Amino acid sequence: RALSPRPAVAVRCQEGQLAVTVRRDLFGTGRPVRAAELSLGTASCPPLSPDPARDFVTFVAALHECGSTLQVTPDSLIYRTTLFYKPAPSRNPLIVRATPAEVPIECHYPRKSNVSSGPVHPTWAPFRSTLAAQERLQFSLRLMDDDWSRERLSNGFQLGDSLRFQADVTSEGHVSLRLFVDQCVATATPDGSSSPRYAFIDLGGCLVDGRAEDTGSAFVSPRPRPESLRFQVDAFKFAGDAGNLLYISCHLRVSPAAQAPNPWNKACSFSKASGLWAPLEGTAAICSCCDTGSCPSP
Repeated sequence: RALSPRPAVAVRCQEGQLAVTVRRDLFGTGRPVRAAELSLGTASCPPLSPDPARDFVTFVAALHECGSTLQVTPDSLIYRTTLFYKPAPSRNPLIVRATPAEVPIECHYPRKSNVSSGPVHPTWAPFRSTLAAQERLQFSLRLMDDDWSRERLSNGFQLGDSLRFQADVTSEGHVSLRLFVDQCVATATPDGSSSPRYAFIDLGGCLVDGRAEDTGSAFVSPRPRPESLRFQVDAFKFAGDAGNLLYISCHLRVSPAAQAPNPWNKACSFSKASGLWAPLEGTAAICSCCDTGSCPSP
């Protein structure tokens, strides 16, 4: 039998989808298959509404639909699916006139360039760019005004005032993050290891200044968003220090927002009413080490 110049199955790999065109005379026997006997992928996606006047059937699906699989190689993204032909049972159960068939389909996309040479604007970023973006985390720590609406213009305080801090992290292309403050230390000089030295947040997220008498120091609940954390500390100075300056150094850290807070990732305030430590998120158990002083390191 002479080969038809038109392929039985043709595939067009586009930017975000693939289009599969199937000739009704799939096997070149002169007996067309029915559109209902064809499906795409393990999800059995049906074809577009067929036109009985045409001699082909068309499937259009997004790259990740219809049960397709993705393989990542050093140079390519390979999407794989299968065209299934499942003939309807014969009216006579004793005989079979057709057998099922499977046609493997693949679309290959380069990882280091556009998906085509045309004027395409891909919706995905090259792998190298994604890795670079994940490394760019920008942390900030600001003194805020009384209603937390903006950054405080003055850094001068009187004893009896409250210092309102807001810590934030921003990232480019990263997964959703939750921010924590592991430690904050006040010193009389810019050297964070100098003496005198007072750690008002310590032990990986315990706001220990809240245990002092006549203080309302605490983390502020709820968070504005997972990647932002607020806390307030009553103003203080070092005893016997004639200077009027405090230098504050804080260690900020993030974890995936989907990860539940735990003894490594916590924000704990001391409640004078109950005499217990209370977490900003999570169960009270994650703050138990704030009393024992044996909190695990991240």
